[in-house]
Amino acid sequence: MGSTFTELKARQRTERDNYPENMGLRVHRALSWLDRAEQEDDPDSRFIFLWIAFNAAYATEIDDRVHLNEQDTFSGFLRKLCDLDASKRLDELVWTAYSNAIRVLLDNPYVFSCFWDHQKGRLSEDQWKHSFDGAKKAANAALAQQNTPIVLSIVFSRIYTLRNQIIHGGATWNGSTNRDQIRDCVAILTDLVPVVIEVMMDNPGALWGEAGYPVV
Repeated sequence: MGSTFTELKARQRTERDNYPENMGLRVHRALSWLDRAEQEDDPDSRFIFLWIAFNAAYATEIDDRVHLNEQDTFSGFLRKLCDLDASKRLDELVWTAYSNAIRVLLDNPYVFSCFWDHQKGRLSEDQWKHSFDGAKKAANAALAQQNTPIVLSIVFSRIYTLRNQIIHGGATWNGSTNRDQIRDCVAILTDLVPVVIEVMMDNPGALWGEAGYPVV
C-alpha cells in the first residue's frame, strides 16, 4: 500500500536540503524508526518502533511547556495531515485497506481506556459499557460520513491505550492475552506511518512547529 523506508529515504536524500530545519528533523527521525520497525519480526517490538516513528513526526516542544493532552496533540496533527493529503492516501487507507482491521479494533474492549478505568474501580460496569457503545456509535457515524480525521483520531486513541499498556509495563512480552490488538495495531501503523511521513514531505512549507529535543 504505502511506500517503504528505502523509497522514502531515497526521496528524502534528494529533497532534504530544501526542507525547513524543524520539519527536516522530524522526517529524519521518523524515517530512522520506520527503518528499524521494518527490520523487526517481533510484533511487540515492531509496534513500539512504529509508535516512536509516529511520535517523532508529530511531537512538539510545546507539549512539555504547556502540558497539552497528548491525544489532543496527535488528533490535531492527524486533522492537519488529512487537510494536506491532496492524493487522499489517508482516505484510501481508512476506507479500503483497513476498513476491517479498524472495525475489529473498535470492537476490542482491551484497547478502550474506560474498560481499564472500570478494572481499577473508577467506573462502574454500566458506565464503561455506555462509554464503549457511545464511542463505537461515534466511530461508525464517522465511517458512514467518510470523516477520515475523526476515524483516525478514534483509532489512534485505541492504539494509544495499547501504547500506554506496553510502555508502562502493563503487559507481558509476547503475551497471549493481547495478540489480537497487537496484530491489528501493527497492521494499521505499518501502512499508515509511511503515509504520514510522505504527506509531510509533500508539504515541507506547512507549519509543523518546533521539533522536540533539538539537536545540540
